[in-house]
Formats: sequence, C-alpha cells, structure tokens
Amino acid sequence: MAKRAAGTGKSLVIVESPAKARTISKYLGKDYTVEASIGHIRDLPQGSKEMPEEFKGKKWSYLGVNVDDGFEPVYIIPGEKKPQVTKLKALMKDASRLYLATDEDREGEAISWHLLEVLKPKIPVHRLVFHEITEEAILDALEHPRDIDDGLVRAQETRRILDRLYGYEVSQLLWRKVAPRLSAGRVQSVAVRLIVERERQRMAFRSATYWDLIARFVTEDGKEFDAELVSVGGRKVPTGKDFDSATGKIKDPNLLLLNEKTVQELAEKLHNEKFAVSSLDDKPYTRKPSEPFTTSTLQQEANRKLGFTARRTMNVAQSLYENGYITYMRTDSTNLAQVAIDAARDLVRTEYGPNYVPAEPRVYKSKVKNAQEAHEAIRPAGHPFKLPESLRNVLTPDQFKIFDLIWKRTIASQMSDARGRSITLSVAGGDAIFQVTGKTIEFAGFLRAYVEGSDDPEAELADQERLLPSVNIRDPLGCKQLTEKSHSTQPPARFSEASLTAALEERGIGRPSTYASIIDTILERKYVFKKANALVPTWVAFSVSRLLEEHLPNLVNYEFTAKMEDLLDSISRKEEDSVAYLQNFYFGNGDAGLKPQLDKKIIEVDPREMGRFTLGTPTEGEHQEEVFVRVGKFGPFIEQGERKGSIPQDTPPDEMTLERALKLLDQAGVGEEPLGICPDTHKPVYLKQGRFGPYVQRGAGDEDEKPKNASLLPGMQPADVTFEIALDLLKLPRTLGENPETKEPILAANGRYGPYIKHGSDFRSLPPDISPVTVSLDQALAIFAQPKVRGRGRNAPKEPLKTFESSPVTGQPIKVLEGRYGTYISDGVTNATLPKDLSHEELTLPQALTLLEERAAMGPPKKGRRGAKAAAPKKAATPKAPKAPKAPKAATVKKAAPKKSAKKAPAAKTATKAAKKATPKNPKPNDDIPF
Repeated sequence: MAKRAAGTGKSLVIVESPAKARTISKYLGKDYTVEASIGHIRDLPQGSKEMPEEFKGKKWSYLGVNVDDGFEPVYIIPGEKKPQVTKLKALMKDASRLYLATDEDREGEAISWHLLEVLKPKIPVHRLVFHEITEEAILDALEHPRDIDDGLVRAQETRRILDRLYGYEVSQLLWRKVAPRLSAGRVQSVAVRLIVERERQRMAFRSATYWDLIARFVTEDGKEFDAELVSVGGRKVPTGKDFDSATGKIKDPNLLLLNEKTVQELAEKLHNEKFAVSSLDDKPYTRKPSEPFTTSTLQQEANRKLGFTARRTMNVAQSLYENGYITYMRTDSTNLAQVAIDAARDLVRTEYGPNYVPAEPRVYKSKVKNAQEAHEAIRPAGHPFKLPESLRNVLTPDQFKIFDLIWKRTIASQMSDARGRSITLSVAGGDAIFQVTGKTIEFAGFLRAYVEGSDDPEAELADQERLLPSVNIRDPLGCKQLTEKSHSTQPPARFSEASLTAALEERGIGRPSTYASIIDTILERKYVFKKANALVPTWVAFSVSRLLEEHLPNLVNYEFTAKMEDLLDSISRKEEDSVAYLQNFYFGNGDAGLKPQLDKKIIEVDPREMGRFTLGTPTEGEHQEEVFVRVGKFGPFIEQGERKGSIPQDTPPDEMTLERALKLLDQAGVGEEPLGICPDTHKPVYLKQGRFGPYVQRGAGDEDEKPKNASLLPGMQPADVTFEIALDLLKLPRTLGENPETKEPILAANGRYGPYIKHGSDFRSLPPDISPVTVSLDQALAIFAQPKVRGRGRNAPKEPLKTFESSPVTGQPIKVLEGRYGTYISDGVTNATLPKDLSHEELTLPQALTLLEERAAMGPPKKGRRGAKAAAPKKAATPKAPKAPKAPKAATVKKAAPKKSAKKAPAAKTATKAAKKATPKNPKPNDDIPF
C-alpha cells in the first residue's frame, strides 16, 4: 500500500472517470480518497445566453472568447457539473494533499489545470502521471510527482479556442448559404472533403471491360495448377490498372486488348498447342511484424477484423485502460518500455519456443513529433502479461476481443521474421505465355501469433501460402482446360472508417484520438451516411465542400490543416506563442484572416450556385433542358426547367446519373396527373414520389387547407395503387366501431412502424395478412383479447430483459428494461441508457453499476420546455433546512493558462441565469466539442 501522505486528513486523488477511480483506489488503500471529475468541469459557454451578464453586451459574446483582448476565453461550469464540483470542494476541506491524476495528454493536463483553478486548494498539490493503471505504476507515480505542464495546457486551450472560432464563424456562413443547422470544423470539414473527393472520382469513373484466359495445367505426375494469360505474340494482356479511370480507355495502345470474340478464337487455337515450363523465378523473402498498436492502427485493425466503429473501439479500449488491463489508449507512439519488451520476449519463448525470439529486441521508431505526448504503444498492462484466456470470463465479449487483439499484436511485434520463398512460374504454348505466382512459408515466425487483418493465425497461415508443383524449365505440361474470363474495372472504393482514419493520419491531420469524434460528428450532421461499411457523402456535403473549396480554400487545404496540428505541438513545447497565432489566424497578418474573409464572403457567395450540380443535358425526348441536383432547404431534389422530382433518401451521389434523374422526373410528372377526383371532397387524388418513398395525396396543396397524405402499406408498389386503393388509404385512420365493454372506439391506421389498431392507450400491430383497410371490428377485438407481446406499447408493463442482484446504493434489484428510446438500466432511482455498442446479453453487473454511478453523478436530467410548463405550483413556505454547501460560481472569465503575453482578466460575477441550459438564438454548431 502507498505511504500515508503528510497532514491530518486523507489525501484526495482526482481522476476523470468513476471506473478509473475504482481501479486506482484498490492500490492506494484507506488513507486515500479517489474521486472522479467526470471529464472537464469547465468549458466555453454554448452561445451568448450562457455568458455571464457582464459580457452579454459584448460583440464577441456569442463566441465565448474575447477576440479583442488577447483571445481570453470565458469559462463556465455547466449546470450538470455543479453537483460534482460541490462534492470535490467538500472533500477538499478534510484533505491533507491533492493529487491530480488525469491522463497525460493535452486534455488530461487541461482538466487538472481547470480543477486547480476552480478548487483553489490551500494544501500541497501534486500532478501524478502514469501510462498504465497497475499497482507498480501508481506507486511509482506517487514517488515521482510533477507540476502541471503549462505547455500542454496552453496547447489544449489554443486548440479549443481555434475550434470555437472556426466552428462558430464558418458555420454561420453555411447556415446562410447552404442550409440551417450545419456545422463546420477544423478537422471535420477536411474529412468531409476527402469523402466528397472520393465520390467525385467515382462519379467521373468510366468502367472498362477486358478479357483474358485461365488455363488449368497438369504435370507429368498428375499435379494440377491454374495460370493466367499474360501475353500473346509478345504483346502484354492488360489488367485493370492499364485503363484510364476517367475515360475507360486503355492507356497504352501497344497492349493487346481482347474482347469476347477474340479470346474465344485464341482459346480454340491454343487447344492444339503444346505447353512447357518456360521460366522459373525462385526468390527468398522475409516479412517483418507490424509495430505495436497506436490509437490509429488499433482503430483501423478493429474495424477490419472485428467490424468495430472507431467510437466502439475507443470506448472498449477506455474501459480496458481504466480497469488496469492495457496501457493508455491515446498515443501516437510505437515505443515499448523495456519491461514490456522483456515480458513479450519471455512469453514468446514460453508460448512458441526459443526459435521465435529474435537475437535482439525489436525497437520501433515513433512517428510522433511531440515528445511530451509520446507515450508507450498500446499494450497489455503490467508484467508479466496476463494471457487472454485467463480473462475470458472477466471481460465482456467486446473487451476480450480488443484485449486479445492488443495482446497478439504486442507479442508478434517482438517475434522473429517470417521467412519463405516466392516462386513465379511461366508456361509457354504457341505464342501465348501464362503465369502464376506461388509462395511457401519456411518459417512462420510472428505469423504464428498474429496475421494482420485476420482473427485466427493458425487458420490463416494456409492463406499466406500458395503451393505450386515441383517442376523444372522445359518440363512439358498438359492443358486440361481453358476458361475465358471477363473483367470490369471498378471505381475507387469509398472510405471506410479504417481507411479514412489512415488517410487523415497519413496527411498529419488531427490527432488519432479525435478521429472517433470526427466520424461521429459527420454522421450525426448528415454529411455522411453508411452503406454497409462505406462512408457515403450526401449532397449537402457536396455543397459545403464546394463552398469551402471555392471561397475559403485554406480552411480545407490538407497541408494547411496539418500545419495547424504541428503548431499546436510547438505551443505545447513552448516554442510558439499562442496569442500571436490566434491573432494571425482570426484577424490576419499580411494574408486575410478568418474574420475579414467571412465578412467578404457573406456578400460574395451565391447560395444558388453552391447548391446546384449538373447531371448533363438530354439529347432526346420532349424535355431537353439541363438537369441539376439542387440542395434545398428541405433536402436535395432534381430540377429540369420547371420540372422537379424528389431524390430517394440515402441515394449515393454516384448513382444519381442523368438517366436515373430523368426517370425520377417522369415519375414526378405522373404525380402531377390525378388518379381521380375524391367523391366526398371533390379534390384531386395523386400518387406522388417523396424522399421517403411513394405516397398518395388528396388536394393540390395550393389551397388554404393542407392536403392529406397517406403512405403506402408495407410491400405495396406504386404500380399497385389504383384510384380505389388510394381512396381507401386516405380513409386511414378509420373507426371500426366501439368496444362493447368499454364503449371506447377502436381505430385502424398505418403508422411509421406499419399497420396497427388502437383502443384507448393500447396499441397492437396488425399481422401481415390483415390490412388496416379491411380489418373488421371482430378481428380487432380478437387481437386485443390476446396477451400483449412486449413491443411498442409504452403503457403496458414490461418484463425486464435482465435482472441483477440488488444495488448497493438503493437496495433495489438492478433491471435491464426496454424503453421508448431504447434499452436502459435502472436501480429504482437512477436510469442509465445502455450504450448502443453494448447489448443487454453482454452486460455485466460491474458495467451496470458503472453506468448507473456515472449517470447519478451527472445530477437529475434537465427539464425541457414541456417539463418547465408542467412544473407544480409553489407550495407554502416550510421551515428552513440546514444550509447546503454553496454551489460553485456559474461562470468565470478564465484565469489564463500561463502565458507571457496574457493580460489578467477580471473575475466574473456569479451569473445564475447563465448557468441554466439555454438554447442559442441561432442553431449551435457542435463541431467545437473538446476531443
């Protein structure tokens, strides 16, 4: 156990999360109190309404940064963090020492600095740093504390201010010139540009078709193998890379381009030829293991091998770190500590044998530029390393998969090279040459532990080999079969989360630890949607990228954005002045700064041009005007002269060809012709195509009364809709009659989740063979008579999906329940939403307790407008209770992170109104969230 600190009370240790607090407390014992800050306790205000009263009249108040005086930020304590800050202040009163044990990176250093600024301790303060949460690491950190790193704090604050200026200012331009509720961001906008550029390449791509032959040869001793045609008459047969992706034409006219007819003729000719081995190229090869995981490579590999999103990977890695199973998971370094190298080599020796241990330990050169943030690579914590199988029953399934991946990669990084031979075999017959390449593994080396991109090294070793029969030059071969094969060139693949992460890292844009947040943001903002594992840009993303590329090119320039990251590293090393950089970025210095550029672009940018993309001009038919995709206020649509048509939701831009657009316009034109006139209302009835699919409409939409719309029933196609069917659909919801017992009406309707019937507050889905148009009262009563199956009915009591033992806090059983907004857990007092990447089947009791503890620490949920209106009337005065500890001030102007040129700003007054959650007047961009 750690030695008791000097003083009368316990030492207070503050970390970021409750899980990390629990793990560390196991190693410190009763003389230490370990508590979580639950992330940042202060931040910039979210809009001018959260600003303290004294600053609300300032022209810069919407930014939360005083751009007129040294870019001083205004920090507030968000309402949900006040209870935790109060708790920390109470614990400080009896503490003898304060240890700040947040992560050793920009964000962690900033959290410690904010804690120091808010708590204002009058006891000794120490900064603890460690890269793994093990007893040895924690006790060593206590023996070697340090002070807060001013450089890292300054770098984080500069990054936060930079992202706020970029996000809030550029977003306002997007609101006015593209669409409301959009956001821009320093790294986010560049990521969107990368995805849009790839889609443009796909749209410009022209496919090409080429043919070749596959020959099956037989040796004299009966061994068979396949080889591909590579040349005829000395002319090389092209492959996919030999075609121009923009034209579909062959790049080199000297190559032999075969079509279906010529390849069949060649096959017929070669059937009569004799074949023999013409050349044999046998070369040794050596393959080295990959370096240990960094944040980026872990995200990429987990996406490729496990199908995990970047967010899911980081959440799991965070939990493994906080519970002491792996080292710190936000790192650019591939370096391993000597104890880790020794532990890995010992395991290799015992698990695989001495031949798999190289003579000298492997040392990997880190790519990181900022030595202050260069941690170890991600590896199993402690030494010796625990075997994955020993933790299988302790970890959740996701945790086990990630830990197993990290363990194998770490072990493999200290194993011997794989060795083998690569053999290229050429076969000649007539004037044609066929070729095949084989590979043999003579020594598996590191492949015995880890095959990149594969889960099972033993099973995948076979795929690393392609065995060829033993032959010599001039050996005769029989040709058993010739197969003509057609190929089509493929457009560039869209980015997956893994390949986007790799592309950003390769260009030096952002930090790997931020990539999960960036991908989350562009998906949430509808710049991108997922199709299988691919990231597909929306037309809104095209508009935003066009505006930024044409009018603010520096902001999405890859090199410019990467240099920003380098400069932040320089600030953290105290080599650059942050105020001077922010001044140049925002106001300009020779080159135009952000603010003057935006003031100019508000006037110059034509929003119509930013949201219009040509698809071409038809040369046939009645309508021959140019066809455009237009990005409108309510989404993208097709426009040709006066004709307009909806684009089905989630249609990839590269699929919106001129032919497809004309077809959608024709379908929309059909919708302009009514199916008939409603006999009851005398209004026209239409069949229309909307962005969410086909529907029927009664009324032209140009009258005072809104037209009535009705969706088609599940499985119904537009061609099935007659005038009579349309009238039936428009009658929904329809009253079937009264329940004879309750005298309440029973309704049949078609809802968002399909057809259903309703009686009072009871809803029942209709089975597929019963239509809401034809369902009878008797059928409905029979359905209501059946026991209700757990589903959408919110008012019916539901059985728990899972029940744990009683909570140590409330004494009530912990239940997993299905709610209106998803699965959640409850201890009878606190409800906590279950993360999307964690199923209730995998949920363990410790995880449930952690989720409930974190949610309880955030305080009661905020009331929205509806909750405010429903507030109970004030009660008569009651005797006063004892005074609670004073809540922290709602907002303060930042007491500047140490910097030479910073002026000391006056302390802000308590601002009760500013502490309340307020919605900014304009939509608030959320791209400036601290990563």
